[in-house]
Amino acid sequence: MAQDWQEMSAAQMGRAIGRGEVDPREVTADFLGAIAAHEFGARIYARLTPDRAMAEAEAAAKRARLGLRLSPLDGVPVSWKDLFDSAGVATEAGSDLLKGRVPTRDAEVLRNGSAMGLICLGKTHMSELAFSGLGFNPVTQTPPCVNDRGAVSGGSSSGAAASVAFGLAAGAIGSDTGGSVRIPAAWNDLVGLKTTSGRVSLKGVVPLCKRYDTVGPLARTVEDAALLLAAIEGAKPADLRGARIKGARIAALQTAVLDDMRGAPMAAYRSAIERLEDAGAVVEKIDAPEVARALDQSAVSFTGEAYGLWREVIEAAPDKMYSRILERFRSGAGFSAADYVASWEILFECRALWNARVAGYDAVILPSAPILPPDLARLAADEDYYVTENLLALRNTRVGNVLGLSAITLPTGVPSCGVILMGKPMGEEALLRLAHAAEAALS
Repeated sequence: MAQDWQEMSAAQMGRAIGRGEVDPREVTADFLGAIAAHEFGARIYARLTPDRAMAEAEAAAKRARLGLRLSPLDGVPVSWKDLFDSAGVATEAGSDLLKGRVPTRDAEVLRNGSAMGLICLGKTHMSELAFSGLGFNPVTQTPPCVNDRGAVSGGSSSGAAASVAFGLAAGAIGSDTGGSVRIPAAWNDLVGLKTTSGRVSLKGVVPLCKRYDTVGPLARTVEDAALLLAAIEGAKPADLRGARIKGARIAALQTAVLDDMRGAPMAAYRSAIERLEDAGAVVEKIDAPEVARALDQSAVSFTGEAYGLWREVIEAAPDKMYSRILERFRSGAGFSAADYVASWEILFECRALWNARVAGYDAVILPSAPILPPDLARLAADEDYYVTENLLALRNTRVGNVLGLSAITLPTGVPSCGVILMGKPMGEEALLRLAHAAEAALS
């Protein structure tokens, strides 16, 4: 039975709890035991919260018996990326700069999730200060990819993805600044939702770039993603009933995102489009010069803000950081305030052009990543390989960030190859409905 729990979607588990077929106490104890016994448990979880988890499970079991469940996921165990503050438990964001940092209060999203009945299993490993799409972290731990144990799992929500993919959590909460939910989700054959900047609370979340930082779920299904989003917002989930792909108008972005594509991701992308068209979607190619222009602003707007936020902490103890992440932060020192302001003015202009261009489409499709998960040993030994793969990993996902969009990655059926559907700003509900229908076509 334990194996059945580890393979259930979060929604399936929630329904089983509601029917009295699953006891939250048993399933939580099983997950905690599975994590402790797993060969990669310590590489996936930075720390467990067993006392909290079992207390929350006891309360969830009592509510289930009384018919007083708080949400569809009441009693479902999930993991939290180690940048969400957790009262009395260390939150270190994958960095020795924050070693021993113990918040006194939960992040708002964790409080919301707990109030909706989510059970906190523990905190997952991540890229240092969330500043890498690879998930390679020699300072703490590097979680493996479920499809290639010698490869990285993607970052920065590396442990979040691995916790779900390896059956060590029913769902996970991560963050996405330039692709940090979508890349690890795609490389581990999961669904990953990037929310619109400003939609989900960042209170109590260790920042990287506040104007880009977003919080979102990594899950087995679109339904799970919708339910997890509702839980961390303390809201009602999107209604996915009756979602149809037939007649949907989807734009296939050509600008920038198809450059330097490797064979497997490109083949998976083309196959996904064919299956969506076979299911009745109308897919039209579009060029959008503003995408390339917006991507050109990434260095200024990302690294300028990241270094501005972290400069004092970093420069007080730079030897505590992985050298390549330190270099990325310090690259932001070369931009002036005038550069930063001008860059954002360009981004606002690009966003207006984009929103007008795609107004008639239900979503825009693109490959989640142009590459497969890179080899861990080679990343550690080959600097040129690290730089090339790190930049390519986040190239496509960054489009959704610089343009301020909602976006979701879906598995294609080809290992570690996903496709992204980008929706409107604050359009998560409509995007989730379309993704739910697309998921059925792609499966």
